[in-house]
Amino acid sequence: MKRQRVLAVTAASAIATALTLGTAGTPASAEILDAKAAEARAELTGKVAPGLVEELADTFGITESEAYDRLAVEAVAADLLEEVPDSIEDSYAGLWIAEDADEIFVATTDASDTNELRAEGATPVLVEHDLAALEAAASTLDRLAVDGHFGHYIDLAANTLVIEAADVEAADAVVAASGVDPALITVETGADAPEPYYVRGGDAYIVENSWRCSVGFAVRRGSTPGFVTAGHCGSAGDQVTSGQAAPGTFQASVFPGSDRAWVAVGASEPLYNQVNMYSGTRYVYNANQAAVGSSICRSGSTTGWHCGTVQAFNQTVYYAEGTVRGLTRTNVCAEPGDSGGSFITGNSAQGMTSGGSGNCSSGGTTYFQPIGPALSAWSLTLVTS
Repeated sequence: MKRQRVLAVTAASAIATALTLGTAGTPASAEILDAKAAEARAELTGKVAPGLVEELADTFGITESEAYDRLAVEAVAADLLEEVPDSIEDSYAGLWIAEDADEIFVATTDASDTNELRAEGATPVLVEHDLAALEAAASTLDRLAVDGHFGHYIDLAANTLVIEAADVEAADAVVAASGVDPALITVETGADAPEPYYVRGGDAYIVENSWRCSVGFAVRRGSTPGFVTAGHCGSAGDQVTSGQAAPGTFQASVFPGSDRAWVAVGASEPLYNQVNMYSGTRYVYNANQAAVGSSICRSGSTTGWHCGTVQAFNQTVYYAEGTVRGLTRTNVCAEPGDSGGSFITGNSAQGMTSGGSGNCSSGGTTYFQPIGPALSAWSLTLVTS
């Protein structure tokens, strides 16, 4: 995949400034982060799901002790993700975890924010564009439909809005039609066109005796039991006729626009706060959102259990069937039939598999529909016990 700036002004100069600032603040920030992480690690004792530490160690090539350290830093990042955007307001440009999970970066357009950020244990990064400006540009692109435009997302670390396109010509057409300042944009070309992970037949659940998808998470609406899944897996009224999941009926479904649905099952069917890891089970205790850079795992009926990291929030994807907004981007692999399956960080439900590109042999990009909009839109309660 080839990435390039639309203008000669490149991300390199901004990143150099950011790293200079970040390095200057690292010692004080590191001490505070270490203290917060130590507290978070102590709270994790006895609460980490069986097998989770081993999974993280295998996925990231780290020791079990380092896996605990990573979980602790991710917990601190989740707290800062709630607090920092309101604290520095208009200058906020995003938060992410370092690749080695030993630092939490917070980008800002105002150098006067740096002391406050260091005091929170974050490494400040001075950038040119605030997050609101990038999100506004992304919103403008949401209204476009250009052949060869596969989607777009905000790369926090590069402080840019990335357009994914089949080629430079398609990307140029998007930029020209949008009227967005090219200085905000980076273009990625050469990616495969994303597509929903439609079904091939098999286990998990079968819709109308015809196609297969995967269960997301067990939910209830009042006293009615059911589960959430991907919207492209079925329309309201479609029947879940067989498979590992209990038979039921799609009650509501949104696709495109979003990619969410919920299925009601029989009143006597048992619901479990578990995700099938295909080598055991993972318990679900809440739906706390994980920060960009956090570890995340996915379960699906085609490829089973795979892990990676969260790369970006609010990805817009242009499937052939229509535009889907508000997805979360990951580097976890997936394949057709994994659609609707669970994305989970630790014991926190994150969302349901939507689609992507690549496969689990060569790797790829997968997007998921965050679970929150489904729960709130349809007054659903996540099963956590």
